Formats: sequence, C-alpha cells, structure tokens
Amino acid sequence: MKIYNRKIQMDRRIELRKNATPAEKTLWNILRKRNINNIKFYRQYGIGVYIADFYAPSIRLCIEVDGKQHHSRMVIEYDAIRDNYMKSLNITVLRFDNELVIEDMNNVVEKVKEATESLIQINN
Repeated sequence: MKIYNRKIQMDRRIELRKNATPAEKTLWNILRKRNINNIKFYRQYGIGVYIADFYAPSIRLCIEVDGKQHHSRMVIEYDAIRDNYMKSLNITVLRFDNELVIEDMNNVVEKVKEATESLIQINN
C-alpha cells in the first residue's frame, strides 16, 4: 500500500500549498532549491494519512510550522500521535512555532542545518 503522496490527498495538498501561512512561505523560501546542505525539500508532502508541511525524503526529515491552534490540549495530543507515526517510519520531526519562524529565522535555519547535517551522517 502506498503511503507517500497518495492521490486521495492531492486536492488537499494543493489547497494547503495555495493557502500557506506567512511563516510557511518564509521558511519555504529558505528550504527550496536545495539551499540547506543541498537537501531537496518538498512542501505539503503526504505521509500516510498526514500531510507534512515540509519533507526531505533523502534524510527522512519532516518540518512542521505550527500556529497557535497547536497549543490546545486536543491538538497537542493529535500532534503527539502524528509524531509517533512519523517516528515509526524512522522520520525525524522538527516543529517550529509560526512566531519563531517570523521573528528568529536565523535560529530556525541553524536548527534545520544541524538536523540535516546529523541525518546526512546517519544515512551515509
């Protein structure tokens, strides 16, 4: 059974790309075109029943940009289930709040670089 970018999710992935938050757009401008350690990232990438904001299949890294709704108890529990699913597939998940992406992009980029470097070493 296919778990990546299933056709059933295509319309939703396209909708999410078209309606990206300012934080997602800002981070995408950094991640695209292999700007970080020559790693290819995709946006709104389907993994099982979930859609990752950004995903680098070559190193199995998922990056999520979270809005304020991710601070509610119900969404925190949902995110934990989602993250555990990703971990079961040997996918590393990085989460950043929208505010951090907008206000401290240098810190976010540094954390992504560190994660990619670590995962490159593990995968080689």
